[in-house]
Amino acid sequence: MSRPTTLDVHSHILEPETAEALDEALDIRVTLEPKTETSGALTVGDAVYDPFPRGGWDIGQRLADMDRYGFDRQLLAVCPQTVMYEEAPETALTASRIQNDALARRCRAMPDRFGALATVPLQAPDQSAEELRRAMTEGGLLGAMLCTNIGGRNLDWPELDVFWAEAERLGAILLLHPPPKVAGADRLKDFYLRNFVGNPLDTTIAAACLVFGGVLERFPGLKFVLSHGGGFVPYQQDRWIHGWAERPEAKVRLKGEPGPSLDRLRFDTILHGAPALDYLIGRAGPERVMLGTDYPFDMGEYDILGVIDRLGLSEADRETVLSGAAERLMPKGGS
Repeated sequence: MSRPTTLDVHSHILEPETAEALDEALDIRVTLEPKTETSGALTVGDAVYDPFPRGGWDIGQRLADMDRYGFDRQLLAVCPQTVMYEEAPETALTASRIQNDALARRCRAMPDRFGALATVPLQAPDQSAEELRRAMTEGGLLGAMLCTNIGGRNLDWPELDVFWAEAERLGAILLLHPPPKVAGADRLKDFYLRNFVGNPLDTTIAAACLVFGGVLERFPGLKFVLSHGGGFVPYQQDRWIHGWAERPEAKVRLKGEPGPSLDRLRFDTILHGAPALDYLIGRAGPERVMLGTDYPFDMGEYDILGVIDRLGLSEADRETVLSGAAERLMPKGGS
């Protein structure tokens, strides 16, 4: 079986120079300390993330892993730990600019291997729109990674309309990703449930707010890609459709039925198993499913090409999932 080009739409990076620039520019401690051959410790404020995988900062390790797993290109995004939605807007904007400029430099240095998604200070919608425009038009970035809540605020916040309008105008790819603080965290302290359950739960809440808040109805050109296979969305969307028909609360801001908005959502492949991925592709169609890994973290999925090969997809559908769907999502002039 021949292999088409592969494009990983979900990966994270924080290079040492970027961490140093953040630490110097902000009143927040940001340090990256290598500790072993395979990992280090990332400190952001009072939070310490240990182990932080070497591939997150070591570009040589990243390239070696991409070659080992068969990924031709990656879309780089910042690490969720350095998305500063709970800080003052000016602090978050400074952090965004530093990281977006670093992403742009990395992509210019290796355009055949990397594209990138910006980060923006989403708690300040006007500044977010401006920074997205700058990152895409001046830096050549392809969109943005957005966390699934803004310090506990949902994505149907009306003041975000200025940002959604600009993202739609620019044709930005918008990767939705859970932040470190997810819904229900007080009940998810044990067993690493904050990740196992909390991450897909927060993505599901974000998607529901975009649908029932009417965001996708008002801005139908927005290009959302939901991390981790879309959380619980693909498996519960019929409940939402039923609920809209039965419940007046669901119609407060969503004027038409939710099906068209749901059909505008796209998904990465990070489901850790063939049965769930087979269902997702069958439900959404291959044109709405894109290769993702969550590199470099331990909850990533790196044998995903083998999983996809076992699904028995047609050559055309396989090519669509491996790169075609993502390539067709690129903003005009992007690649």
